[in-house]
Amino acid sequence: MPGIAPLSVGVIPRMMAGEEVESPVFQILGVKRIVGGENERIRLLISDSIYFNSYAMVATQLNSMFTEDKLKENSIVRVDKYVTSVVNKNDSGRRVLIILEMTILNTGDQVNKKIGEPISYTEAATNSKPTAAVVAPKQQENKPKPMHTNHNNNHTLDQTINSGLTHPIASLSPYQNKWVIKVRVTAKSALRTWSNAKGEGKLFSMDLMDESGEIRATAFKEQCDKYFDMIEVDKVYYISKCQLKPANKQYSTLKNDYEMTFTSDTVVQLCEDDDDGGIPEVKYDLISISRVANMEPKTSVDVIGVCKEVGELQVFTSRTTNKEFKKRDLTLVDASDAAVTLTIWGDDAVNFDGHVQPVILVKGGRINEFNGGKSISMGGGSVMKINPDIPEGHKLRGWFDNGGGANITTLVSARTGAGGFSTEWRTFHEARNLGTGDKPDYFQTKAVVHLVKSNNAYYKACPQAECNKKVIDENNGHYRCERCNAVFPNFKYRLLVNMSIGDWTSNRWVTCFSDIGEQLLGRSAQEIGEAMDNNPTEAEEIFNSINFHSFIFKLRSKVETYGDMSRSKLTVQAATPVNYKEYNKYLINNLKELTGINKV
Repeated sequence: MPGIAPLSVGVIPRMMAGEEVESPVFQILGVKRIVGGENERIRLLISDSIYFNSYAMVATQLNSMFTEDKLKENSIVRVDKYVTSVVNKNDSGRRVLIILEMTILNTGDQVNKKIGEPISYTEAATNSKPTAAVVAPKQQENKPKPMHTNHNNNHTLDQTINSGLTHPIASLSPYQNKWVIKVRVTAKSALRTWSNAKGEGKLFSMDLMDESGEIRATAFKEQCDKYFDMIEVDKVYYISKCQLKPANKQYSTLKNDYEMTFTSDTVVQLCEDDDDGGIPEVKYDLISISRVANMEPKTSVDVIGVCKEVGELQVFTSRTTNKEFKKRDLTLVDASDAAVTLTIWGDDAVNFDGHVQPVILVKGGRINEFNGGKSISMGGGSVMKINPDIPEGHKLRGWFDNGGGANITTLVSARTGAGGFSTEWRTFHEARNLGTGDKPDYFQTKAVVHLVKSNNAYYKACPQAECNKKVIDENNGHYRCERCNAVFPNFKYRLLVNMSIGDWTSNRWVTCFSDIGEQLLGRSAQEIGEAMDNNPTEAEEIFNSINFHSFIFKLRSKVETYGDMSRSKLTVQAATPVNYKEYNKYLINNLKELTGINKV
């Protein structure tokens, strides 16, 4: 049959016995959708023309191939990545092939017939000695020592280890519980506590990985006492008897539809004498620090840099939970001649010693954005390693020790609203389409103030130093702040000033918050608020005092949607008097570019 890809004849029994076969080619003879819980699974009947396997499962990340009607009867497919597993059901050792990556070589319409007369591969297996491991660690002379003793469960776990039967992560589901996984711990969170109306407790979570995928596991209360100090990042463990449930994607970015919870039956054993048996090393998708500037907020990133500067330890109390937090800001630099702020928390912040300017590797750091500047923060699933023993770390150490980092050109964490940081010059006409993306845009322009609105130019705010929430006047001499959940006999004034400003192309309404408003008007918010309440004429004079004055405005542009209406909102990040010497340089450079003088 010209154009039809040849099948990998007779490979199914070898694969199901544990032999690794590279990119086998099969024919699909049947497709069945299995619905259960939140996620459906797709089961295939595949053939190599001699044998067939009716227990081939498609990993959930490939379910789109079914919904797009690509998995049709008689199709020829190449299995690019797979694992095999033994599912214990009624004590029978049913072997399952789990397809992780797959390519369609010929559609069912192209082939239009069954190739060969295949029989079940299990019929061939009855005439040969059964083979043990599917995902099989090497037999160990010294059996792993259990971390905790639970004789019944450990007996089962030891039997599984000695027989070489372990399950890949990709095969786990809530519908079977007789499994043992062999996994590497790639991340472990700090121990966290909670207290609410239902009681109090503690928890920690960890990310686990094998050659088939990854999954998150969480331990609560007594399980924290058992396992927190003993489980270490980068080590390999055998784990069994956990509860599986659909993953909460709000708190996990792992590519798995399920997550695990430790129970009183859970057993963990350290895999001590092991060459990792196919368990991959932790992989880092490292990016240069300069690239962080163009990445979206809340993105998870892996970076490595030298700690050039160490900030002071900061201690503060949460307004909502009244809990004390400790943090420290570090400045990381790398060979892209860029610097970024890394925020570390808790004990890491307290104990950090940056005097030796170590190399720091961050896995799963979270990108934050404030006023256009980007920073990285350690989160629950983040891992930080100091002076990691990897090629990238040694290369970076050599770069820094030989003068690297002396001429940093990109300050990723610099705020575009800060007076000393140069933003791009735009006219209002040129900036009319800014801010339409998922993140705001920033620009600067020279503009003159045309009109300042005095109506609603201030509000009464919570008197707490760190809170600017608008208070509710209870009309009894007291003011309630809902954020602080407290009542105060006083308040503070905060400015929220709207003004019309214009350059030579057009006018725009912009908003100034309290600090910028105070700077422009030359009065404190308290003075302006009291004048508005007690002497409106004086207040009007304050607002009129900056009419027809020019400033260099640094602006934040973001399109906001209200109902069916979208409009561009401009917020003033900084406003400084015009330095005509510097502004003239800018104009002269523009003239040179326009006339082509710079090209001569």
